[in-house]
Amino acid sequence: MDALSLPSHPARKRVRHFDLPGDAHFLTFSCFHRLPLLSKDRTRTWLVEAIVKARAKWTFDLWAWVIMPEHVHLLIHPRGVDTRISGILADIKRPVGQRAMAYLIERKSPFLKQLTVPRTDRVYRRFWQAGPGQDRNVYDAETAHRIVTYIHNNPLRRGLVGKAEDWLWSSAGDWAGVAGRYIQVDRSLPAVVEFAS
Repeated sequence: MDALSLPSHPARKRVRHFDLPGDAHFLTFSCFHRLPLLSKDRTRTWLVEAIVKARAKWTFDLWAWVIMPEHVHLLIHPRGVDTRISGILADIKRPVGQRAMAYLIERKSPFLKQLTVPRTDRVYRRFWQAGPGQDRNVYDAETAHRIVTYIHNNPLRRGLVGKAEDWLWSSAGDWAGVAGRYIQVDRSLPAVVEFAS
């Protein structure tokens, strides 16, 4: 699969994470059955809050991000030697799913039916597609820069905006110098070919 291509099917259930020091990670995760569960500002704000908290806990650089109606892309660079991508993803996804489900249950939303997984013993609902999504190790600056462009152009390709920096829920505006964005990126993205020494 090309470095920047995405599957048209739901995220795989099993993804191996290679927590190699010096590598950045291109992460993609999707809503359950790729439903547009991230189409409301409320839910996107919860996701932004979760990313900010996970970033503080796990000490990773955030080079690029975008929240689309049904999926998320992050390009991160862990700084700690004990950083675990699985932990980062859990700390981002879990609180958003819990808040969203509580919100829908409180309002007795008919949308809950689409999020229900058939089980004989209990009611089980999913906000995120099962599994961790996609995780691609990135170890050279050229690929990282291509991924940043790919991430920022997601809303543009979908016709959601006329310019990438006009999409409020991405780092494109931050990189373009537009003030007041939800999450500021780290400016540590290298211009040289290799990240690791």
